[in-house]
Amino acid sequence: MKKILITGATGQIGSELTLALRNKYGTENIIIAGHKKSPSNELVGGSFYCNFDVRNAKVLNKIIETHQVDSIFHLASLLSAVAEHKPQLAWDINMNGLLNILEAARQFNCSVFFPSSIGAFGSDTPAENTPQDTIQHPNTIYGISKVSGELLCNYYHQRYGVNTRGLRYPGLVSYKTLAGGGTTDYAVDIFYAALSEQHYLCFLKEDTRLDMMYMPDAVNAAINLMEADDARLLHRNGFNVTAMSFSPQMLAAEIKKHIPDFTIDYDVDPVRQAIADSWPRHMDDRAAREEWGWRPEFGLEMMVKDMLAKLVVKLHLF
Repeated sequence: MKKILITGATGQIGSELTLALRNKYGTENIIIAGHKKSPSNELVGGSFYCNFDVRNAKVLNKIIETHQVDSIFHLASLLSAVAEHKPQLAWDINMNGLLNILEAARQFNCSVFFPSSIGAFGSDTPAENTPQDTIQHPNTIYGISKVSGELLCNYYHQRYGVNTRGLRYPGLVSYKTLAGGGTTDYAVDIFYAALSEQHYLCFLKEDTRLDMMYMPDAVNAAINLMEADDARLLHRNGFNVTAMSFSPQMLAAEIKKHIPDFTIDYDVDPVRQAIADSWPRHMDDRAAREEWGWRPEFGLEMMVKDMLAKLVVKLHLF
């Protein structure tokens, strides 16, 4: 990777992946793109920033050609909960945006990273130790767009030789950027509530256990996959990756070890609960471990301790 374009750079993953890629490859080699949401000074940090809609192929192609981009981390999309409220818009952004990225990659010989999700599975997928290759019948527009995206990326690799690679991310936890419309957002919101109010009202049932990952691991997974030896990759798109599996109740109990007065109650959102109930409890990520050496660093205890420490500084709660 020499010149890297990151779409959706102002989002939850993008805001941290951008910093990691800049540290690794140099500020001048990172081009960041967002839409609607203004970037922070830290995020831009001297890199070239452009504001555009990924559905605009003409602008996308111009950016790639002008900056001689050879690698694209395509993160721009609508997330699960928001997508269910705006399914037509979600399909337009998630699929037509990806198609534009892949077409540009074909024309300009770029490699592409595409983040899929546990949302790509459905209620008839095995929920425990979900296999790498299994039934994928999601019942949300977000999940349908992710399955379609995996297939489309595979097609562009097989048909045109585009170097496409991707991960099926679990729920992600980050202290730097608030989540934006996902079903697992509670696992970020709960930390802010615990520190500011010592109480959290959760929108999922207490025993809803899902695969999760701390953002440093998510960032490393994306970079490591894109740097992996091509000859070792039997699966290119949609690698299962996970780091931990927990429920709101389990997360609250771990937070309570650090904030003894913390309490949690539940007011279940039926839309997000139905989405969560259709997702895996724990994915089998042996393919990622064997094909490109995937290894997470953070478990639940270590993540909670680090999140609280970082947020105390961020929120000036000294």
